[in-house]
Amino acid sequence: MTPTQTRNLETLANQLGTAALTTLIRLRPEIRTASDELREAACAAMRAKSRQAIDELLDDGKACPWMAETVFASAVMTLVNAGIKVLRGN
Repeated sequence: MTPTQTRNLETLANQLGTAALTTLIRLRPEIRTASDELREAACAAMRAKSRQAIDELLDDGKACPWMAETVFASAVMTLVNAGIKVLRGN
């Protein structure tokens, strides 16, 4: 992977993470008052799922570039779902 590709992937991962965290807070505002341990557990679950979400995003984006926004939103929701499961105790 070239340095430019690496930077692009890092930018994509940062944008995905920011969007996922923002969405999690909007969908589950109680995370703001949750314990530090619970918040960290939710974020850890999202990080654990991120590699899979990014791989799927890249594969789906290549297959259907005209659906880039939808593919990105799907990756965001994959991460958010992992965080919500932790918040619910699943």
